[in-house]
Amino acid sequence: MIREIVIFGDPVLRKKCDLVKNFSEDINALANDMLETMVSAEGIGLAAPQIGVPTQLAVVDVSHDPECISYLRVDGKDVDLVDMMPLIFVNPELEFDGEQDVMNEGCLSFPEIRGEVTRPYEVKAKIQLINGDTVRIETDGLLSRAIQHETDHLNGVLFIDRMSAATRISLRGKVKKMQRDYGMR
Repeated sequence: MIREIVIFGDPVLRKKCDLVKNFSEDINALANDMLETMVSAEGIGLAAPQIGVPTQLAVVDVSHDPECISYLRVDGKDVDLVDMMPLIFVNPELEFDGEQDVMNEGCLSFPEIRGEVTRPYEVKAKIQLINGDTVRIETDGLLSRAIQHETDHLNGVLFIDRMSAATRISLRGKVKKMQRDYGMR
């Protein structure tokens, strides 16, 4: 079922989400709704709070561009990107080291707003899959960025928080207009 996407200004987007402890049919159904909603909105990632559910669950699919990463390892083994997509992940814990990368990002909770965001180029993550299994993944490029962006949502952090002050100031008018257009204060 396609769900309504929450727009910036809704307090759920600033909440630290609850850990998933019970890997039930309800979590599977929520993940399926999120995938359907993400595809319908033409996004590459969606976190549960973006549909109003403060739970540590996110979905990512960057399979449209298999060249967007140079590697993907799951539990130390090289894996083909397309075989892992869509990636449904729960209760993520991220580690970073290495170089930073600047890229233009958007967010489904900020329709028509884009801006430059600096993030680590590579990520190592301990995640749980939808079946409750814990795995460690390592990747770079767009998948790394999407995992970081969605994990930020699970911690109440938004992509505008990662922008430079100058970028945030330059987008202030667009954000206010977006909130008016979507009925937020």
